[in-house]
Amino acid sequence: MKKIYFAVFTVICTNFYAQTKNDSINQMDEVIINEGRFNTPISKQNRNVYVISSETIKKLPGRTLQEVLQYANGVDIRQRGPFGTQADISVDGGSFEQTVVLLNGAKVIDSQTAHNMLNLPLQVEAIERIEVVRGPAARIYGINSLTGAINIITKKPTDSGFMVSTYAGSNFEKDTQDTGDTFYGTGIQAGAVLGKEKQQHLLFASHDKSNGYRYNTAFENNKIFYQGNVQINDKNEILASAGYINNGFGANGFYAAPGDKNSTEIVQTTFANIQSNHQITDSWKIMPRVTYRYNYDDYRYLGNSNLAVGRSQHYTNSIAGELNSTVKLSKGEIGFGAEFRNEDIHSSNIGDHDRENVGLYAEYRTSFTEKLDVNIGTYLNYNSDYKWQIYPGIDASYAITDAFKIIGNVGTSQRIPSFTDLYLKQTGNVGNPDLDSENAFQSEIGFKYNKRALSFNANYFYRKIDNYIDWMRNLTTQPWQSQNTGDLNTNGINLRGTYRLDFSKDSRLNILLGYTYLDSEFKTARTETYSKYSISSLKHQITNTIDYQFKNLSVMFATRFNERITGPSYWVNDFRVSQTIDKFTIFLDGQNIFNATYYEVGAVPLPSRWFTLGVKLVTF
Repeated sequence: MKKIYFAVFTVICTNFYAQTKNDSINQMDEVIINEGRFNTPISKQNRNVYVISSETIKKLPGRTLQEVLQYANGVDIRQRGPFGTQADISVDGGSFEQTVVLLNGAKVIDSQTAHNMLNLPLQVEAIERIEVVRGPAARIYGINSLTGAINIITKKPTDSGFMVSTYAGSNFEKDTQDTGDTFYGTGIQAGAVLGKEKQQHLLFASHDKSNGYRYNTAFENNKIFYQGNVQINDKNEILASAGYINNGFGANGFYAAPGDKNSTEIVQTTFANIQSNHQITDSWKIMPRVTYRYNYDDYRYLGNSNLAVGRSQHYTNSIAGELNSTVKLSKGEIGFGAEFRNEDIHSSNIGDHDRENVGLYAEYRTSFTEKLDVNIGTYLNYNSDYKWQIYPGIDASYAITDAFKIIGNVGTSQRIPSFTDLYLKQTGNVGNPDLDSENAFQSEIGFKYNKRALSFNANYFYRKIDNYIDWMRNLTTQPWQSQNTGDLNTNGINLRGTYRLDFSKDSRLNILLGYTYLDSEFKTARTETYSKYSISSLKHQITNTIDYQFKNLSVMFATRFNERITGPSYWVNDFRVSQTIDKFTIFLDGQNIFNATYYEVGAVPLPSRWFTLGVKLVTF
């Protein structure tokens, strides 16, 4: 295996691998990163940031947000249920609670448990791009951005039209433990957009259904999402969005294997956001936002056979308001803002709780010379349970040449324990109301090279997380309990290279290769024998896509390799072939084509080889 890592490192350093400039995960010259108060071209970024574009998403062999993110370098998607059923997300070795997810800049924080963080009412067809920000980012995004942030930006259509898509797939295996039927999955998506000069609207809906891939893994998922943009005039714009998802699934082995063989779960999420941009003067801009999220989680340990025993119901509400502002100066920009968040839960085995969070932002961005850029700022936070905290940070870059830039940053952040961490009372899982909040410090240095069809990024970071929270126990006969288990120190290396090779105006090859190495160590001794989550953190990760396009024919081969702290390593290989004729596209996906046996969470095996055939009609 060491030979594999050395070969990967050598290949990246010689810049053999890469991907298209226009369809790239690194659209270095065109994408503007949304950072709350500042909007920054990615070529001017002083942080380790990259973008998954809508063109890349079209070619990836996945139909859900979770499946798209599993190909992102440094992002760890740990699935219990595949095809978007349920997945935990983390960045660079953090826990699934330590990454903040945003939708058009609005934070999606699940105060019950981050297991439901990606339960979003959003179809991939509505996504314009996904911004992946690595490292603590409290001064940009506030609490819970301990190891990174995932910002999902939706489309803002300029043309009117509609979209209809359907698919069907199977692993061609039978459910020998129950019905004897062949496992399958089907779905249909529909959408319409209205694009006018001063207003743009989109409405998407989808229905996905499957009888699973093994016993009690069937699911049914329904989503609807609306977004409207209105440009009142050149200086005032309003964006509103709302969505709903009803996600029901068999939860065999998800949380308490092997006793939960017949468990089921229903998760319903409503999300709404309204925000606006106002250019008050030529140099002063304000951006208010109000966000609401409701989540209902119904877990049935014995399935539907006996609802009086082992059933957990959680009702969670959160409402947040933000006001951000920027002022342009003769030398740089000042950004400042404030936010308020109220969270409450009514639960059968967590109880009734509520808390408030208030945050204040202040940032300054300037260029001391034509080559030296600096961003410095801080986030001051008050939480009703954890009182006052302050989290400063600084980013800087120096351009050696037009193509070569050195970057460095130091960041801090905080993660407030979830209501599950604090108050859960179950037979096998017990919360801890005395938990301290997690705090992170990270320093990073690296460089970026971007010239024509070739780009290459290399970064090294050191991160320390104080009061790391994990679920622990001494004996298998004891329940899991949340604990502050000590200080977790992580050294990490991240390499990412892309290249585009044009054979002719109609034929090109795009290649991407990314590698992440993580070395994590607890500096405080942990007396507990068993850890529920930290032992599954990544140590080595490789992500590779090779995309060939000839006119309207596209072939993508995607490979990912994961080696965790414990457990076997595994390679998973997928592909997508798609052909577009006018506005009609047919595609064939093959996932796990070499039939690897692998696990991402606990004892939940993920699907064997799976093939999907689909068609899509898009008129906008």
